[in-house]
Amino acid sequence: MDHEFFMEQALEQARNAFDQGQFPVGCVVVQDDKVIASGARAGTSGGLSFFSEIDHAEIRALKALESSDAQFSPDRAVLYCTMEPCLMCFAAILLAGIQTLVFAYEDVMGGGTGLDRRCLAPLYKDAQITIVSNVLRKKSLDLFYKFFNKDANLYWKASLLESYTLDQWRKLEENQRDHSGIK
Repeated sequence: MDHEFFMEQALEQARNAFDQGQFPVGCVVVQDDKVIASGARAGTSGGLSFFSEIDHAEIRALKALESSDAQFSPDRAVLYCTMEPCLMCFAAILLAGIQTLVFAYEDVMGGGTGLDRRCLAPLYKDAQITIVSNVLRKKSLDLFYKFFNKDANLYWKASLLESYTLDQWRKLEENQRDHSGIK
């Protein structure tokens, strides 16, 4: 499967979220080389007094499966997301039976894929899943960098995720300059 091609589809969802003032996370569910569901983050625009912690891109994509014409087969499905899923989303992905998860950018503050599932109940502990990370990481990182540099975006402002993202972006830019010979 062409992970970069389908991650581009998830990035398109993330760009749509960003264009609407939302946290730039996008997700697509792919089965048999076809996108069968998609979702973008919602509930994080600057004017809200309360940010929704349920309207995550992964949850919205899984919810979209309900209205999909495709015969969902979790063992053939791959979920692509522009940011590492949080614990809530990771649990939902496991419960859905999806066995392959591909993400672009790590969530240093709330990512759930590194969870040691050995001490959890069998439903989670025994779930089979392959995780592929860092697919088109730089493109996703660029979107988060733009998000955190817009004063109107208040979601996760002054958080560990913001400082980590800005630091990661600067390091990548410096590394690219060093390798290109530009000073």
